[in-house]
Amino acid sequence: MSVVQARLLVDSRCELGEGIVWDPAERALYWVDINGAALWRHEPARGLSRHWALPQRLACLALADGDRLLLGLADGLYAINRAALASGEALSPTLLCQVEATLPTRLNDGRVDRQGAFVFGTKGEAGDGTAIGSFYQYSAAYGLRRLALPQAAIPNSICFDEAGTTLYFCDSRQPRILCCHYDSATTSVGQPRTFVELDVAGASPDGSIVDAEGMLWNAQWGASRVVRYSPAGEVDRVIALPVSQPSCCAIGGEHGDQLYITSAHEDLDAQALAHQPHAGGVFVAALPASLRRDEPQVRLP
Repeated sequence: MSVVQARLLVDSRCELGEGIVWDPAERALYWVDINGAALWRHEPARGLSRHWALPQRLACLALADGDRLLLGLADGLYAINRAALASGEALSPTLLCQVEATLPTRLNDGRVDRQGAFVFGTKGEAGDGTAIGSFYQYSAAYGLRRLALPQAAIPNSICFDEAGTTLYFCDSRQPRILCCHYDSATTSVGQPRTFVELDVAGASPDGSIVDAEGMLWNAQWGASRVVRYSPAGEVDRVIALPVSQPSCCAIGGEHGDQLYITSAHEDLDAQALAHQPHAGGVFVAALPASLRRDEPQVRLP
């Protein structure tokens, strides 16, 4: 097992950075600050960063066809044309569908499956940790459909194997990542089983991604690390970070040889922030180019 140190790329200091994706066409990163209700973009080659305010908290995003972005705001899924990002005006996303409008929940983690549908979860906002969140799929062909998975307090770690027939997911309240058989067309899911148990006390599984070798990378909140697991659930390598709350990861870069990692400073006190002043930033670590994984696009109406 090898251990690599990540370095700071963008000192964005998001309260709750999440949902990072690499856009190969623009050679740019997109990510969100959930609590800051902001969309972020960074071009590594030019070192340029921008962010835009949104009318609600933004929990997740995805690249979409037609030069659009899919935005998972607190109450539903929205779309925006990326040309709007250059206008300098306030963003006005177009509603695609509301989600759980009558429940005290908001959207959380989400990823595009291999067939171009968006799979995401909702989390309870009551503050009591009750598992009232659910998992959904949104597609151009069928709209919104609920997946028959157990309810979760904090649905997270959503990603797919290269074949698109295995769904990885978790409830971040539990120190384990689950997986199950998944059929995108029918939204049928198999019996969930444990993929890995985290081996660090107090750590929580957060956002994940699968690379071109079928290995899963998981950002582990509270453990200052991202861990790469084999399909058998064995630890292959570790990326160490100088912040305690890494939250999500993406593979990208011009040559597909960079791992980008968001982080958060949510709930850190003054003493903790003094020891990790770049908490909430985006970090990067070099990878072998053979691990390159292209980010799929969600197909929208």
